[in-house]
Amino acid sequence: MTMREFPSLRSLQVLEAVARLGSFGKAADELTISPSAVSHQMAALEAELGIALFHRSGRTIMLTDAGRVYAEEISASFQRIESATRNFTNKGKSDILNIHSVVSLASQWLMPRLARFSAKYPEIDLRLHASGDPAELRTGTVDIDIRYGTQPAEVGIAVEPFPPEPIVVLCAPALAEGENGIRTPEDLTKFPLIHSEVNLYRWQDWADDHGVKLDMDRGLRFDRSFMSINAAADGLGVCLESLMLVHQDLKSGRLVAPLGIEGARINCHSLVYLRSRARTPKIALFRQWIEEALKGDENSLHHQLNE
Repeated sequence: MTMREFPSLRSLQVLEAVARLGSFGKAADELTISPSAVSHQMAALEAELGIALFHRSGRTIMLTDAGRVYAEEISASFQRIESATRNFTNKGKSDILNIHSVVSLASQWLMPRLARFSAKYPEIDLRLHASGDPAELRTGTVDIDIRYGTQPAEVGIAVEPFPPEPIVVLCAPALAEGENGIRTPEDLTKFPLIHSEVNLYRWQDWADDHGVKLDMDRGLRFDRSFMSINAAADGLGVCLESLMLVHQDLKSGRLVAPLGIEGARINCHSLVYLRSRARTPKIALFRQWIEEALKGDENSLHHQLNE
């Protein structure tokens, strides 16, 4: 045989059955063929391989050492094929889309919307991983990475920035209500600030832009936006975050934007993927969906807050 030639699949199935059951007759019953057909298949396989697979003594057969090793390898191969087939058919999806994302966007924005994507594209199975470190796309384990901050140019890597995100002042409704509530930028001097220390636009930037002096030394500090957002919703102070991350919280009333939803617009997040895979259907569909979702959210939020 040449390197690319293999014995017939049928003869290998017969060998596996004979080795497992220890009898030509039992193998014949399982495979619903005659014992003589089993005998002929094994004789042909031995001739093709040029190796004796069985010791024959009358009606008794026994695998040779070479036959036993070969049969064990064939059996293991069939088990792997069976397992692969079972796993594949159990998934029930044509494609698996592996997404990696920074934590706050994953929890605040992406997770509440994944059901919409799955409903629109039921043939795609989603896997979402979240961490602060960028994913290594070239290993093939991640299809799309959603990153925060400025992304360096890399050969073969496509970077699609999200639309600029308004950065706004946010707090629990109780802090914005009443005579002592937040009405102007100067009113923030009366409330504790909640700091997101990894954000691109921070309280000092906001204070400079609005010409107010705020106490930057006090207040809670977090290294994840979702923590700052939850602390603000709990009434622990005032946070400064991307409007995109708080769409659900504003809609539910957990948070309010006492100074309005217009703020400094910052390029915060980017969709990152391999250029060579840009036309892969699952990646192309997700890119299109996320663009539509971002536009839909912005229109919905403006409509809701301007009613």
